[in-house]
Amino acid sequence: MVKLSINTIKGLTKPEEEQFRELVAIFNQHQDSNNIKTRYYEGHIPLSEVNLGIALPTAFQNLKIDCNWGSKAVDVLASRSMFDGFVSSSGDDATELEGIVEDNRLVYEYMKACRDELKYGCTFATLTMGVEDNKAKVRFHSPETAAAIWDGTKGRIGAGFAIIDTARDNMDKTGKPSVINYYTENAIIVLVRSNSLWIARRYPQRMGRPLMEALIWNSTTDKPFGRSRLKSPVRNLMQSYVRTLANATIGLEFATSPQKYLLGVTDDQFDSVVNAKFQQYVGSIIAATTNPEYGTTPTFGQLPQGNIQPHVDMIRIIATQFGAATGLNVTDVGIVNDANPTSSDAIEAQTKTLIAMAQQLNEGNGESLKVIGQMTLAMQKSKSLDELTEEEKAIIPHFKNPAMPSVAVTTDAALKIASVRTGFASTDVFLEMIGFSQADVRRIRSQEQKARGLEVLKDLE
Repeated sequence: MVKLSINTIKGLTKPEEEQFRELVAIFNQHQDSNNIKTRYYEGHIPLSEVNLGIALPTAFQNLKIDCNWGSKAVDVLASRSMFDGFVSSSGDDATELEGIVEDNRLVYEYMKACRDELKYGCTFATLTMGVEDNKAKVRFHSPETAAAIWDGTKGRIGAGFAIIDTARDNMDKTGKPSVINYYTENAIIVLVRSNSLWIARRYPQRMGRPLMEALIWNSTTDKPFGRSRLKSPVRNLMQSYVRTLANATIGLEFATSPQKYLLGVTDDQFDSVVNAKFQQYVGSIIAATTNPEYGTTPTFGQLPQGNIQPHVDMIRIIATQFGAATGLNVTDVGIVNDANPTSSDAIEAQTKTLIAMAQQLNEGNGESLKVIGQMTLAMQKSKSLDELTEEEKAIIPHFKNPAMPSVAVTTDAALKIASVRTGFASTDVFLEMIGFSQADVRRIRSQEQKARGLEVLKDLE
């Protein structure tokens, strides 16, 4: 996304316009760093960016060496954060929210939002009411298309905006933002571009806060909107990998065709060799007559063959440092470990750091999803957050186990729990633990009810 340029705005109060322009400045300020993170996530790191100017010749700058470590650092952690819907205070599925989750495909959209959150440090969820169906709509926006101001006093977003649509500009023929939603504490203000003029339409809301919530990873006091998984130390390690792999690739070329020498040849023999280097390299016989001028016999030799093992060792060192910085195993980034674990306990020990990170991610996102769930309920019921009942406020987001244990392990645990806790074997949780999906659980319950109905009919006969 290119930087946003806002000229004239019609329909905002002076404080609103000042706040909106502050948001635009924040958005533009972070676009360069966001573009870098996107590029490193995609693995596009040019050699000109990593060359130290010593061993890597400038003639090889166009050599393409991609690195997928950035996507691994994000995707491997994101895959362990599995949002599974909301649970009410009674422990049952929150019926009203179930429909909202399905209508907005929240489980699937959360997976995408989680990747953006880890890539940039945060991502934003916005809420609106559908005009046609009058249902709450939840949409996620990355920092490439949204920005917000943090209200430290209230511990939440104070205001924000999200780019909703783009259109082709008549002047420079490029796609530019055409619709922006500006979220304040008492309204959603829709800004529509008409050439260089932005026209504001105001839609009041009674939530008492902006209809915008952030999912934040690894926040600090001075960085309330979090920090990216692709921060500078991680990117530097990726640069080291690309540089080392480029040197290894070039070194392998020289190792494949080692330098040879031929001394004491005539001028004609020299020209013949120079003009047919490849034929001389692949030929099985090299012949030369005695030099008539000096009476010497040509001498053939070969320089020592290059060795790429130091490059391989360096890549392993960099991979180990990358794993320490991100919580990944070296096997996650393509480095074969000589001591591959064979037991589930050993595998769990190696992923302990990553599991702890996933639990931290789930806790933080759980708080944000709870607020999102409460706001969608309030919008559906035409209430403010304060008007929700205690039961409606007590919803809890549910995540699957980030340790991702095998079915054998969870089945064993479920059976042990069932042996000491009466009635546990008849719950949906028991069925989920022994490997049944939610669809399977519903089918099992339905068929059990049919079977009980048939038994009742037989008893009545």
